[in-house]
Amino acid sequence: MRATDTALLGRTGVPVTRLGFGLAPIGGLYEAVGDAAARVTVETAWDLGLRYFDTAPLYGCGLSERRAGAVLAGKPRAEFTLSTKVGRLLVPGGADTQDLWAEPTDLTPRFDFSYGGVRRSYAESLDRLGLDRIDIAHIHDPDDHLPEALRGAYPALAELRATGEIGAVSAGMNQAPMLVDLARAADFDCFMLAGRYTLLDQSGLADLLPLCQDRGIAVLAAGVYNSGLLADPRPGAYYDYLPADRTLLARAQAIRRVCDRHGVPLRAAAIQFPLGHPAVASVVVGARDPGQIADNVTMFEWHIPGALWADLKRSGLLPEDVPTP
Repeated sequence: MRATDTALLGRTGVPVTRLGFGLAPIGGLYEAVGDAAARVTVETAWDLGLRYFDTAPLYGCGLSERRAGAVLAGKPRAEFTLSTKVGRLLVPGGADTQDLWAEPTDLTPRFDFSYGGVRRSYAESLDRLGLDRIDIAHIHDPDDHLPEALRGAYPALAELRATGEIGAVSAGMNQAPMLVDLARAADFDCFMLAGRYTLLDQSGLADLLPLCQDRGIAVLAAGVYNSGLLADPRPGAYYDYLPADRTLLARAQAIRRVCDRHGVPLRAAAIQFPLGHPAVASVVVGARDPGQIADNVTMFEWHIPGALWADLKRSGLLPEDVPTP
């Protein structure tokens, strides 16, 4: 499979490249990036043929959307797919430092899953992006706001879908059980599942992925490196935004040893693993510079022998029944 191959999201006509570009890092995730470096990174992704881009108002409190739009607004609109998120409005009152985000802005995120808040969020995202439409809108992390998301956010997005202003309604979360609840409660086209279907965590396989496959809901697998542990499992590496504990670190290092025996980089196994499940349409991976984007493409297209997956299962590092590419 090539990174530039495409798949349609569920029952929609919305295409995504099998490797998508997650735009959180260009919003200054952990470290400052700057406008110029962000532009070069997005341009590099385009030059490499990636055509699915995912951003959010939260990422850098608007920086990611502005920086992505500075490039994408100049590209042929029919040639790429863009997703952003709703559920947080950006309001005046930024601080010099932010949790996770290294570059200060004059804005602060505020949860708002109401119908009016979502319509406002959508309009403000278009303004920051400099575009006239978004292809996929994700309800962003409604963990503590499920009733409001179903009463307000979902109807607003369903209305935008009905009028053709967006092509797909989605939700993006770092957990699988609530996505199962959403799938059963409303008509979703796709879900972004972050960190819960990886070489270290297959919890999404228990209920969510089979349900999505049965209902024709496409899954966008994000967080496949679990915040970095599966990219470079060294002491101090992060797992889900926090330093990994000893047990997780040891498991990641054991997976890397199996990969080493087969001449496969751990990053390649991590980035390709989710596509073994037929419900997964795309793997979405972030990058903060052109070198990381190029590495993502290389890892995605690295040849992995079937013996590696069999070895991981035989070693007890993957469940026997987990589907593999």
